[in-house]
Amino acid sequence: MSMDKNQIAQRIAKELRDGFYVNLGIGIPTLVANYIPQGINVVLQSENGLLGMGPFPFEGEADADLINAGKQTVTTIPGSVFFDSAMSFGMIRAGKVDLTVLGAMEVAENGDIANWKIPGKMVKGMGGAMDLVASAKNIIVAMMHTNPKGESKLLSKCTLPITGKRCVKKIVTNLAVLEVTDKGFKLLERAPGVSVEEIKEKTEGKLIVDGDVPEVTFN
Repeated sequence: MSMDKNQIAQRIAKELRDGFYVNLGIGIPTLVANYIPQGINVVLQSENGLLGMGPFPFEGEADADLINAGKQTVTTIPGSVFFDSAMSFGMIRAGKVDLTVLGAMEVAENGDIANWKIPGKMVKGMGGAMDLVASAKNIIVAMMHTNPKGESKLLSKCTLPITGKRCVKKIVTNLAVLEVTDKGFKLLERAPGVSVEEIKEKTEGKLIVDGDVPEVTFN
């Protein structure tokens, strides 16, 4: 077994704390908005100029003019504020974002992240990723553990163009929850039904296993 995209997002949502200002990147990270724990107040920030995003709208209730940075329709919460992208990036660059959740193509064992370009393939641009990795207080990566070819995306050194250096603090994949330490990837939790041996086999970078590793829980 392994975790699907929604379970990855649900596990990351456990990292949220009351009062956090959070930026969710494109892809799996956007799903975190659907799993904010009850009883805590989290304000979601989007680079295109929205502070106070709610969960995704139900079918038939979407407002086509209300979108996040990935052009997905979203909802707002009471007290939401709209502004231009210059002000939004001002918030990011001033260090006002407590937690950023990003997708990635590769993460190195020292916390480097590559998530914006594959050489030879067309890209629309960097987006807000470089500002976010340079300014956020805490960065969690949400991604698949391996690429479509079955090759590890957790490496000793990134092979793709770097977005940010030594900035990733934690990674949640379909197989595991890992912390980036000065000695490598420390295995904190494993997905239900996934063995430590499988995680070792699919992690190219240095993996630290200290004692028994519990399975991920979602409560």
